[in-house]
Amino acid sequence: MKICIVGASGKLGQYMVRHALDRGYEVVGVCRERSVDKLGAFKGRISVVAGATNDREVIARAVAGCDGVLTVLVPLGVDNYSSGTAQAVLDHARPGARLVFSCGWHITRDGLDVYSWKVKALVKVVGRLAKLARLVDLDDQVEACRRIFASDTRWTVVRGSDLEEGDSQGLPVWSRHTGDPILDSNITRRVDFALFMVEALRNDELVHEAPAIVGRQTPSAIAHAATTPAP
Repeated sequence: MKICIVGASGKLGQYMVRHALDRGYEVVGVCRERSVDKLGAFKGRISVVAGATNDREVIARAVAGCDGVLTVLVPLGVDNYSSGTAQAVLDHARPGARLVFSCGWHITRDGLDVYSWKVKALVKVVGRLAKLARLVDLDDQVEACRRIFASDTRWTVVRGSDLEEGDSQGLPVWSRHTGDPILDSNITRRVDFALFMVEALRNDELVHEAPAIVGRQTPSAIAHAATTPAP
């Protein structure tokens, strides 16, 4: 399998590169020019296309011939970075390719997610201040996901909880809606978020799903497993 990882130089991206290489995949990484050095540990093992991830020509070159594309939707700045990145991937990935995108829990597909007042306040207040400072635009990440949900591609949007570093706990568990008890712990190891992204490439049950994930060994996941009858 040949895959492209858009945003490969970030922490999540580098974990995805490692998981993909462990599976024997051919990997093309996309990152900004100034971040290429962060991929030095993979020199000779992956191809790197340098450029802004919302640059349509960069994305077209990177995803050519790829069976799957893993994209970190970064709400960087106020120049439609997330939506531009998503649209470029949707437009240039080959027909039938598996497209897996990452974002946070604040994204909702059907409006049935339930959020705590803390999450609502964080998104509203911090998101607004970050946008005014021209640093981050959460609204553009929402727009990016709206375009993905409306597309007829083979997409999955993985919605991550809070993240932490640490050894892998295994493949995270997921639910369709935040607010479900299984997600109460609201923490996932970053290495396992990346694992879920890579595993989604071969999981057709996740096509046209927006799973909200949480660590497999978190208290809420363990409690749910203890009360769920075996199939």
